[in-house]
Amino acid sequence: MTQLDTPMEQDPFDGSRMGLLEHLAELRNRMIWIVGALFVGIVVSIAFVEPVLMFITDPVEDKLIAIGPTDTIFVFFKVMFVMGVIVAMPVLVYQIIAFIAPGLYPHEKRSLFMLLPGFMLLFFGGAAFAHFGMLPVAVGFLQNFLGTVIDQEWTIDRYVGFFTRIVFWIGVAFETPLVIAFLARIGLVSGRRLLGMWRQAVVIISVVAAMITPTIDPVNMTIVMAPLICLYFLGVGLAFMLYRPRTPRDLDEIDWGGEDE
Repeated sequence: MTQLDTPMEQDPFDGSRMGLLEHLAELRNRMIWIVGALFVGIVVSIAFVEPVLMFITDPVEDKLIAIGPTDTIFVFFKVMFVMGVIVAMPVLVYQIIAFIAPGLYPHEKRSLFMLLPGFMLLFFGGAAFAHFGMLPVAVGFLQNFLGTVIDQEWTIDRYVGFFTRIVFWIGVAFETPLVIAFLARIGLVSGRRLLGMWRQAVVIISVVAAMITPTIDPVNMTIVMAPLICLYFLGVGLAFMLYRPRTPRDLDEIDWGGEDE
């Protein structure tokens, strides 16, 4: 038995190498699961569109209006689709991660799958923060802005688009600590490096908060910035605990899918 045949020298990518056709077949299977999950999620969501609309429009004081004959139908299908994506999200995220997992080392795969429930919890936690913490303040400000001069009547389609944009991006932003934790675990970033970049991080967070925030007042921007800064430093702490230098792989051992000579 040669040295390369010993278990200690086994290539961690063995069993995960695939050719182009195998990759395409794998992608097809993952897409079938994704489309199937979306279909089931959308069908399940049909019965809940009206109560969900009542829930998301709760921060608005006045009743929203529709100015076109098909606006309500458009809003119905939009809410139904968004709800279907939310219901199917665990399957969608799992299938995406499972597709890219063969390109990772075994310990990286384990870390990614272990963090998957955390990604989901943080996303929904961010969405809840956006709905219950940020939107009431933002909607109140927008409805009263120039209220003595302008009589505001918001349309349902514009409000639903506004709501989904804010809730989605806040949910994504709340996943920052686990993204940092995973990147540190696979050796791409370190806690020391991230801590040294805290000034740049605050500037980037302020720009992101300004893009997400629907108003120009500093109160709403602070409501968004404060938790994002806290989440960044939480991610830095996780990076200090989980950082693991990435072992470079010998390019001579990689199977590039060529023909055997």
